[in-house]
Order: sequence, then C-alpha cells, then structure tokens
Amino acid sequence: MAVGEGSEAPVPPRLRRDARRNRERLVEAAHAVFAEQGIEAPLDVIARRAGVGNATLYRHFPTRAALVDAVFRGQLTGTMEAGERARRAADAWAGLADYLDAVFATLAADRGTNDLMTTRLPDVETLDAVHAHNRETVDVLLERARAQGGVRADVTTEDLLFALAALGRAVPPLALAAGPDAWRRPLALLLEGLRGPAAGPRPLPGRPLDGEELGQVLGEMGPHRARPTDGSTGGAVAGGTA
Repeated sequence: MAVGEGSEAPVPPRLRRDARRNRERLVEAAHAVFAEQGIEAPLDVIARRAGVGNATLYRHFPTRAALVDAVFRGQLTGTMEAGERARRAADAWAGLADYLDAVFATLAADRGTNDLMTTRLPDVETLDAVHAHNRETVDVLLERARAQGGVRADVTTEDLLFALAALGRAVPPLALAAGPDAWRRPLALLLEGLRGPAAGPRPLPGRPLDGEELGQVLGEMGPHRARPTDGSTGGAVAGGTA
C-alpha cells in the first residue's frame, strides 16, 4: 500500500556500533527478501543475505513478527495516514475511491506488503493497528457514502473488506502478467458494483486480460508457484556475529 516509502525500524538504545550495523543490515535484507518471496520467506535466507548468522538474527529479532514489524512499520503507518485523509473528504465516495487506490498501490509494491495487508500475522503490533484503522476507515466512508447516495444501501463493511482482500491477493501475479497497474481495472470493476443506482456506470480503465495472461495469473496464485532462493534449503544458518 506505496503510501509510505521505505521503513524506519526503531532501534533499541545503547546498541554497540557493530550490533547496530548488523541490525540495520538485517532489516535491509529482510525488506528485500520479503518483497521477493513474501513474509513466509525462510529467515536463514535473510540472515545469509545480511552476512550474519541465525544467532545474530534471533538476538535482534526473537520472532518473525518482531522482524516484520521492524521492516514494514513505515509503510503500514503510511496507510493509516491515507485513511485519515480519506475520512476528511467532502465526497465520501471520492474519499473511498482515493483511499483504495492508495491501498492497492501499496499492495502492488511488493509481495511482503501484500501478504501483510491481505492476510493475518499474529503479534505484529503495527499491523494490528493498521487492520483496525482500515476497517474503521472503510466503515466510516461507506456509512457516509450511503447517506450521500453514492453507495448501494445493502453493501456492508464485511462485504467490501472480503472482496478487497480477495482481489488484493491477485495483485502481484496481475503485475507479472500484465504490468504494474493491471490491478486498476478489476478494482474499478469492483467499485462500480458498489455504486448507488443514481451514479451510473463509468468506463473501466486499462485493458482486459487475454487468455494467456489469465492463465499466468492463476498459476502464480497457486501454492506451487516458484519461490526464488539464495541457494538455501530453509534450514538454520550456523554461526553468528555480534
């Protein structure tokens, strides 16, 4: 969602210079690996890319959730800022459309962010706050849009959140098959289904997928999709540094 650029991981005070450098390298490596492979990427791949051992990784980040929070905190809080801007829009429908555009731009940024925003990962404090804020934003905007006649009366917050999560999971394979902005057409189609009867249909952006592209998208969404590696089998990395 790319609402926020990069991430600023909070660093514990009084770390030795070499330990601070290792922490920074781990966060940088994790961001790159999560972007390529998603948040379930093997942690030993991250340690290896950072040039440290698994003992060093776990010393700084005892759990996957702690590492994920450090990597994505900046991007996730940027999403909440987009939600606050959307809530202030005079036209609730326009605010909702702009907010979802920002959200999906972030979903398209990398697989790690997409995994976080479209699924659940326990014990990531920032992520829990983002999910709660996202739900509240959608709820507020839908209620106002219904009152303004911009959204059909029978659409619930759960309806929209489910549809957005399902579409969001398809964003990375859509980008591979048809380009980085390929998500805009299905998102516009989804939004058209929410509009009130007085609004009238609008043309869809972009172009439809062809048969080959659709097959590629569906293949990439399967559990068998290829995962890039650094030559690791997913086991522990021996050794470690400070």
